Amino acid sequence: MTSDSGNITFKDNEGAQQYEVYVDGQLAGHAAYRPLDDARELPHTELKDQYEGQGLGSRLVQFALDDLRKRGLNVVPTCPFVAGYISKHPEYQDLMQG
Repeated sequence: MTSDSGNITFKDNEGAQQYEVYVDGQLAGHAAYRPLDDARELPHTELKDQYEGQGLGSRLVQFALDDLRKRGLNVVPTCPFVAGYISKHPEYQDLMQG
């Protein structure tokens, strides 16, 4: 799945097992995942320093969670950033396992 928003593009890079965000064609950050039976664990989210503080991390997590919902998968948010995002956005709490 890929989504484009102006000069910001989101992509599921299944080969690298990570969701990616690009700004003007340059990789700005990623959210790593581990496939599980009926979920994906999201253990780590990282942005390059020059892209911090622009809301890209939140948009990347939103893209990942929307993708999981479309796939009928749950999320295991072991990354503190992802867990914090879900706690602030209750519309995604139904994706939590358990």
